[in-house]
Amino acid sequence: MADVIQLLPDNIANQIAAGEVIQRPASVVKELLENSIDAGSSQIKLILKDSGKTLIQVIDDGVGMSDTDARLCFERHATSKIKSAEDLFKIDTKGFRGEALASIAAIAHVELLTRQPHADVGCRIVVAGSKVEKTEAVQTHQGTSFSVKNLFYNIPARRKFLKSDPVELKHIIEEFYRVAIIHCDITFTLHHNGNDLYYLPKSGLKQRIVSIFGKTYNEKLLQVNEQTELISIEGFIAKAEAAKKSLGDQYLFVNNRFVKNNYLNHAVKLL
Repeated sequence: MADVIQLLPDNIANQIAAGEVIQRPASVVKELLENSIDAGSSQIKLILKDSGKTLIQVIDDGVGMSDTDARLCFERHATSKIKSAEDLFKIDTKGFRGEALASIAAIAHVELLTRQPHADVGCRIVVAGSKVEKTEAVQTHQGTSFSVKNLFYNIPARRKFLKSDPVELKHIIEEFYRVAIIHCDITFTLHHNGNDLYYLPKSGLKQRIVSIFGKTYNEKLLQVNEQTELISIEGFIAKAEAAKKSLGDQYLFVNNRFVKNNYLNHAVKLL
């Protein structure tokens, strides 16, 4: 019997892997925002067109990348976050697997602009369908700009199953909240189709919550602060008169990461 097992080409393998990492525009937003936070940014700007279907751009003022790192970041399992298996038990960054950028580049047109603080010039890389189309030295700001255009352009069946623009925008804003709430020491802005949706300057946690959910929350919030030998709990809950039946506005974070956990949600509900 003839041999039937074969290695898939990298571009096909990347497209398959992308399906596990990138389900919709909001997935791209999450990965890019978390990368900007890991880069030590103090300002992060998110720009969208057509709810991310046409453009998702994240601009930060972080540490940037060298030319070599800029090229490597689009390879699968290329990461600066871990170097050995032992590092998995002491991760303090948002990402670590090194799959996100390779997955995004496999299913979109991507432009990367980046420059490190000490460098005179930066690097521009253009990728489409995992294929690097251009690499050049350019003048650019310190930090990194990722532009992701025409998501799922080469997987029309996947693009077909994206929801309407309002639904996809709702998912993006939810991911934006999950990152912006806990990282109140960073200035975030969100623009959609030329409109300014959010400007969140650096602030305290309470002010960040009020900036996102509205001034009416200012008088409804009660601070929670509990320290034990095992755990430290801090944050804000709403007064009883502001309580809602749904968990839509309940955000729980463990080590500055948003989490969904039925036990934790239930515990908060019983307070």
